[in-house]
Amino acid sequence: MPSTAIDAYLRDQLAELKTKGLHKAERRIESPQMTTIRVNGREVVNFCANNYLGLANHPTVVEAAMDGLKQWGYGLSSVRFICGTQDIHRQCEQRIARFFGKADSILYISCFDANGGLFEPLLGEQDAILSDELNHASIIDGVRLCKAKRFRYKHNDMDDLKAKLEEAKDCRFKMIFTDSVFSMDGDLAKLPEICELADRYDAIVGIDDCHGTGHLGSTGRGGAEELGVLDRIDIITGTLGKTLGGASGGFTAASAEIVDWLKNRSRPYLFSNSVPPSLVAAGMKALELVDTSHVLRERSRANTKRMRSGLEAAGFTIKPGPTPILPVMLGDAAVATKMADELLKRGIYCIGFSFPVVPHGQARIRLQVSAAHTDAQIDQAISAFTEVGKQLGVN
Repeated sequence: MPSTAIDAYLRDQLAELKTKGLHKAERRIESPQMTTIRVNGREVVNFCANNYLGLANHPTVVEAAMDGLKQWGYGLSSVRFICGTQDIHRQCEQRIARFFGKADSILYISCFDANGGLFEPLLGEQDAILSDELNHASIIDGVRLCKAKRFRYKHNDMDDLKAKLEEAKDCRFKMIFTDSVFSMDGDLAKLPEICELADRYDAIVGIDDCHGTGHLGSTGRGGAEELGVLDRIDIITGTLGKTLGGASGGFTAASAEIVDWLKNRSRPYLFSNSVPPSLVAAGMKALELVDTSHVLRERSRANTKRMRSGLEAAGFTIKPGPTPILPVMLGDAAVATKMADELLKRGIYCIGFSFPVVPHGQARIRLQVSAAHTDAQIDQAISAFTEVGKQLGVN
């Protein structure tokens, strides 16, 4: 095909990205998603999956998916309200609602869609949405679709949130929405303080718990349970694509009225195919496993402590936080990319993150520790980081 003007423009832009170390190239995994994966014909230890409890490709979850495929078929070829709702969809929605202590929930093909379809149906021009500046891109995009007044407060800055609530105090409805776990930094939202302010200003509180569900909290109910405010949270969005099996599918859990309204007005729900039944079946099985995964959660915490202690002892700067997300701060995008490449040569699979995923000058390698990692694998990673860090002069 002949090259167009936009092709020529994008070639130049892509070349500039590569020069700055900002170009993102995908690596091909030649095996199932496990703590050990095969890349370019080599077995390497995987430290960058959201597989916090090791349930991705867990044999019980895989078996549930296969049973769901056999019983309910491959797909529905339809959106939910036409002919795309099976009994298994409602069973899963009710299971998710019970899990979080909410009246009901609604399934989406992804949590990106759950966030994208949340704000516009609920809030209008007379309302206000208050969003943490480091919220996930899906929240940002969802807020942009909404006609409510938008207030972005500084990350975890409760004084700034209070000031924004003062500005919005005359609005009809006010919704504070935040990630419970910030995926690039590994820290938690200040949910107790947020809930206190919400009570004072009569605001709704919503959280995206994608990186908290399953492994945080005494029973795996996520960031809000970890911080003791689960009952106060009005809306929870989340995913089946991380701790809960690692495939696809998202949800919103809330009051019966909010869920019913979303089923009538949320565009990603109304205009997207149903979640495939095999994924629904696997997601429900993953929820069952979470309910009995106390040992796995303890192992996750122990592994995280071992990795953090080893890297900090080696001279690396790790952002603080209680989660299995460990950002190794490097600053320079090219250094982060080079370090990830050198680590891969030593059998450690991780990725360098840079702008626009993180702010300019805050490039990092984000490690994600799983309950399924062994002590030997963690020690191998610490040793490789120490060696490469000295080679590149970053620790």
